[in-house]
Amino acid sequence: MKWLTTLLALTAVTALAHGVAAAPRRENAVLTFAPDVPPPITRHQPATVVVNLTGGVVTNQLKGDVKYAFWTFNGHTPGPFIRAREGDTLELHVTNTDASGKPHNCDLHAVTGPGGGAPVTTVVKGEEAVSWFKLLQPGLFLYHCAAPPVMDHIANGMYGLILVEPKHGLPKVDHEFYVMQSEIYTKDAPEDAEFLEYSHEKGLEERPTFVVFNGRVFSLTGKNSLHAKVGERVRIYFGDAGPNFISSFHVIGMIFDKVYREGGLVDPPSHGIQTTLVPAGGATVVEFDAKVPGTYTLVDHAIFRVEQGAVGYLEVAGNPQCEIYRSNKDAIRCKGCLVHP
Repeated sequence: MKWLTTLLALTAVTALAHGVAAAPRRENAVLTFAPDVPPPITRHQPATVVVNLTGGVVTNQLKGDVKYAFWTFNGHTPGPFIRAREGDTLELHVTNTDASGKPHNCDLHAVTGPGGGAPVTTVVKGEEAVSWFKLLQPGLFLYHCAAPPVMDHIANGMYGLILVEPKHGLPKVDHEFYVMQSEIYTKDAPEDAEFLEYSHEKGLEERPTFVVFNGRVFSLTGKNSLHAKVGERVRIYFGDAGPNFISSFHVIGMIFDKVYREGGLVDPPSHGIQTTLVPAGGATVVEFDAKVPGTYTLVDHAIFRVEQGAVGYLEVAGNPQCEIYRSNKDAIRCKGCLVHP
């Protein structure tokens, strides 16, 4: 095999000497589903990143045992988290398993060109569209199905996030999480209904039945809560699929040390932010250090939406930090610490 390595090296040198660029690296994207995020990109040269997205319909839990027919990418709402690098070429394969005959496609807000790619990715069941898009701008971007009527495809669950890292990458953190907010509009049904149907009319009236994180009510609670430890740094990639509401994203008990507003990664981040606005069809990146153990609540601070399902928990484990947070009601945990300064 040594001779093959030498031959490839000589070929590359010869190509460069004659002004011919070597073929870009080609790799399959690592795709993950919320709240998981693919690992950071370690290469320093552009590549062709291959992503496979399949549109379809999956019946799944919406609230407890109540089910809903979600329109999905790769069988999930939200769809997979896509991670690429500024200067990469996204090779996107879109297929469709929807037996109803509905067309599906993908509009990526990270793509420069008509429809964000939607016109050239539209397929019906059994078809495949393959397209190539140069990723020119770093940032955190929404993608969604944009087949008419666009709002129905988004409201039923066809959305996700694509991160285009800057060429120099992002600072290392201990945990990265993928969280998306959206509204779900359903027809009126008895309280004991086991299945809920979509209501386009309630979408027009902007009267959601549920406002949720990651596709279902209370998705980030209980065994599905997020986890970190005292002393660790956390980054959340947060998107708002809408289709109607702005999100006032807030983590109760945390101050965002860095906020990359509206997902922009070119300008320096803002610091010391309590709540950040995320428009429908937009995203943001927030970072903070876990300094005190306990339970932290993720909310849309349009706070009545908590009762509609938009709530999650970050559980931080570790020793008490009495110099930061203590009380005379916390004598057992803070044994050995002064209650009063």
